[in-house]
Amino acid sequence: MSPVSDPGFLLYFLTQATEREPGFWNWAFYWFSQEVVVVVVGLLLIIGFVTINAIGLIYAELKIAGHIQRRPAMMEVGWHGFLQPVMDAVKLLVKELTTPTAVNRPLFVVAPVIVFLPVLIAFIVIPFSERLIVRDLNLGLLLIFAFSALNVIGILIGGWASNNKYSLLGALRSVSQNVAYEIPILLSVMSVVIMTNTLRMTELVAAQEKVWFVLVQPVAAILYFIAATAETNRLPFDIPEAEGELVAGFHSEYSGMRFALFFLAEYSNMFIVAAVFATLFLGGWHGPILPGPIWFLLKVYVLVFLVIVARWTFPRLRFDQLMTLAWKVLIPFALANLLVTALVIKLIR
Repeated sequence: MSPVSDPGFLLYFLTQATEREPGFWNWAFYWFSQEVVVVVVGLLLIIGFVTINAIGLIYAELKIAGHIQRRPAMMEVGWHGFLQPVMDAVKLLVKELTTPTAVNRPLFVVAPVIVFLPVLIAFIVIPFSERLIVRDLNLGLLLIFAFSALNVIGILIGGWASNNKYSLLGALRSVSQNVAYEIPILLSVMSVVIMTNTLRMTELVAAQEKVWFVLVQPVAAILYFIAATAETNRLPFDIPEAEGELVAGFHSEYSGMRFALFFLAEYSNMFIVAAVFATLFLGGWHGPILPGPIWFLLKVYVLVFLVIVARWTFPRLRFDQLMTLAWKVLIPFALANLLVTALVIKLIR
């Protein structure tokens, strides 16, 4: 047992600290209350941003899809249908939560929460600017990938608990897809990490003050973008949902706010993978004239725009094509790129 986890040592330390510093408890209370305020305010801001971001992205997606298909999309509710996503959100909030009789009720209820919570945690370490970040952790990049892995566990639980063959098939497809595409993502990210020797998000951005890593690591950037799009289950990689084959896949039995949590998680994940791309390869908040947060959001939403356009442009891959792309194309290229990067760094240093 380490001294810090030993209750006797902690009691001795607190006693000594109290005797030497009479104001120790006041300082401890001030520090604790300050930390609680930062966490609560940060969480409220994140929840507000996630909601507004999802509504905005839904509106953008419907409009972009309409223009790609040469139709005006929604025009009835508000100016150019601006309030339509808000009305959809209200409808989902007030809609009755129906639970099929044959489901595993505890797991069925908890699955959307497991899918949504990692999204909130990932936002804690996203650097909108040098100072606009909830917590600048030294393992920030690792935290994002660690908690994003929980997303697929929630999908698997939801699909299995639904007691529906289409939901289960969608969940199993999602697990296979995430396992396959997580490898090229991590290999491409490692190429940047071994160049900078850091996992802190702000230091990754600071390292690109003069040259963006998309110019130094173009192969890693392309591989990350393709694999990350697949991780968000978007077309042409939406095999787990595949309306024509599986109705809606793992969330076929969900309605109301439970369905909305899956939806919020999907659109927030689009923002997160784009934010990580902007941090790793596009210089984060760096840019001329405009403030740092504006540059960061511009880069992120341009990437999200490309993901949306891809959805309404390319046809869905078959499952075997999806697996072939990951195991026979992306992973070998990502591994080769990492080995070349390591060799070059070794020769230079």
